[in-house]
Amino acid sequence: MNDHSRRITQITRRNALKGMAAAGAVVGFPSIIPSSVLGANAPSKRINVAMIGMGRQAKHANLPPFLHSSDSRVVAVCDVDKWRLANAKQQVDKHYKNQDCKAYTDWREVLARDDIDAVMNSTSDQWHVPISLVAVRRGKHVSCEKPLTLSIAEGRVLADAVKKHGVTFRTDSECRTHSYMHKTAELVRNGYLGEIKRLEVGVPSGDCAGGNATPTPVPEDLDYDMWVGPAPMKPYCVDRVHPPKSYGRPGWMRCRDTCEGMVTNWGTHVLDVAQLILNTERAGPVAVEATGVYPEPGSGLWNVLIKFKAQFKYGNGVVLDYIMAKHAYVRVEGEKGWIQANWHGGKGLQASDTNILRTKLKETDLRIPQRQDKEDFLYGIKNNAPTMADAEIGHRTCSMGQLAHIAIQRGKPLAWDPAKERFDDAEANKMLEKSYRKPWDLDIKLG
Repeated sequence: MNDHSRRITQITRRNALKGMAAAGAVVGFPSIIPSSVLGANAPSKRINVAMIGMGRQAKHANLPPFLHSSDSRVVAVCDVDKWRLANAKQQVDKHYKNQDCKAYTDWREVLARDDIDAVMNSTSDQWHVPISLVAVRRGKHVSCEKPLTLSIAEGRVLADAVKKHGVTFRTDSECRTHSYMHKTAELVRNGYLGEIKRLEVGVPSGDCAGGNATPTPVPEDLDYDMWVGPAPMKPYCVDRVHPPKSYGRPGWMRCRDTCEGMVTNWGTHVLDVAQLILNTERAGPVAVEATGVYPEPGSGLWNVLIKFKAQFKYGNGVVLDYIMAKHAYVRVEGEKGWIQANWHGGKGLQASDTNILRTKLKETDLRIPQRQDKEDFLYGIKNNAPTMADAEIGHRTCSMGQLAHIAIQRGKPLAWDPAKERFDDAEANKMLEKSYRKPWDLDIKLG
């Protein structure tokens, strides 16, 4: 269904109740319709949301805002883990005090529903692009967890598809809506630090060697084949997926088949803010060099980077250093001083001169939108407006970590053309896509 058809479906659904009200006097319907049916919060005026992937991020961070919003109604939940699926349905039904939420183990059945307006994609990373891409091509609005992609090539496919089909898309990261990050971006973009010389972005270490690769029986609650999906099929073990009947930190976040690790996982939060500050969120750097350390062979299942540092250079001469630190932050250094916006464990907002932080923006200054993440998504749908981080922005942000990762693997500095999205190195260009998943194979057919 294209976007035009989807909107017609919405209008038809919303007009149906009005038609029922008009016909009430003739066919015996009550002459007074409850405000809950035709009022501002009527179900027919809400955005029907489907939740795909019901792990810990969905349960604690993604589902509650949609449940509590007067603009949305969660009508479907989907997960390949039946224990998590049952919990999700129970959570939704308890909130709405009914049994109306439909539960699915196959995401394709969800996207086949014409009455689904929007999708929250909270799956493991290997499924971000395939599911989002099919949803977009069916005219669904999509909010997708970060990091958005597993490769630069598939990010380009998704960003182009969103533009072509004209749906609302949001890369789901709450970092740029944080007051410290938002204030820093507005001060810098309006010139209160003068000409920018350097940025430093820090992310916490958290990945390590280990993980038990011993094959074990697949839990009866889990459809492991569907969970693997476009990733290489390897024997099941708990540390490759997630703990059974638990919302603990999953092992898939430390396996390169399903996640790049902290270099993109946390990086896409604060690198997004850095790109916003530099006004390069739809472009990127022109060069990268990086070093990193992988777990020693034989040290266990997990194989993502456990240490890294990278430096990006921009066309205007600005340098961005990307490092591992004790907590996440963005530091901006300009000719008039510096600001450091700390997040998750830092000491708030710091500056070379506290007067910088007391700056009052003028009426003529640039204002950057600030809405909470799910609010931003729903606002975009309702108003046919861009979200704060659409697919193009999410792709470019994710590319930063992927550029660093490729430079580490190549072991040398690389020049990067952000317009063509190509390196000056033939071997590096081969790493723009995952060898086991081609971008043109991602349009999985609906059953």
